[in-house]
Amino acid sequence: MEHNHEERINQIVKLLSFKASTKQAVYRNTLALFKRLKKVAASIVKEIDNRIEDEDVEVSYINVSEFEFQIKFSGDLLVFSMHSNVMTFPKEHILHKSPYIQEDSRREFFGSIVVYNFLADSLKYKRLHDPGYLLARMFLNIDNHFYIEGVRQLNFLHPDIAQNKLKHEILCQFIESSMIVSMEIDSEMPNFEQERVISVGQKLSRGMLGGIQKVGFKMSAS
Repeated sequence: MEHNHEERINQIVKLLSFKASTKQAVYRNTLALFKRLKKVAASIVKEIDNRIEDEDVEVSYINVSEFEFQIKFSGDLLVFSMHSNVMTFPKEHILHKSPYIQEDSRREFFGSIVVYNFLADSLKYKRLHDPGYLLARMFLNIDNHFYIEGVRQLNFLHPDIAQNKLKHEILCQFIESSMIVSMEIDSEMPNFEQERVISVGQKLSRGMLGGIQKVGFKMSAS
């Protein structure tokens, strides 16, 4: 039976009161977290830079915008980006099996911060065909509980979301581990046959060197 006008209005108000207010709260939490992450990143970069004696080795923090900052080092560029939307995971995701999530449906909504690794020269010289790699994602909910997934040592960090309250040490670990992972995985020249013929468009968009890839990246999804 079709709902009448009053029932539909009440349903809309109920959904807005629940979902919209929950998502706004999660968004504010995530934005506050990203601001904290910026300060921690700048501090870590400063500490590393002060300890490096080789003047040719550059480590720098770059504040791009409210929703992005970068760390440049050793030929690599880490891009930290906050997603402006709040989302939930598919019902089959492992988080939905957590009693902590099940007891309060507001807890299943998350803001997200992602970390991508690029070769610094890929962006500097606008080599449009060079790939970037997703290293990690940090998710935050209405209670300021976090969940992390990523590659290598970033994967399955602190798996029990019920216990995952944000601490300064966690933010340090997230940034430092991202830097370590990006340096542990080396770049690899493309196959000779792939580069044997290139178009003028490829030359103009990426220079004479073709797309350089890193080897060993594997994102583990829970």
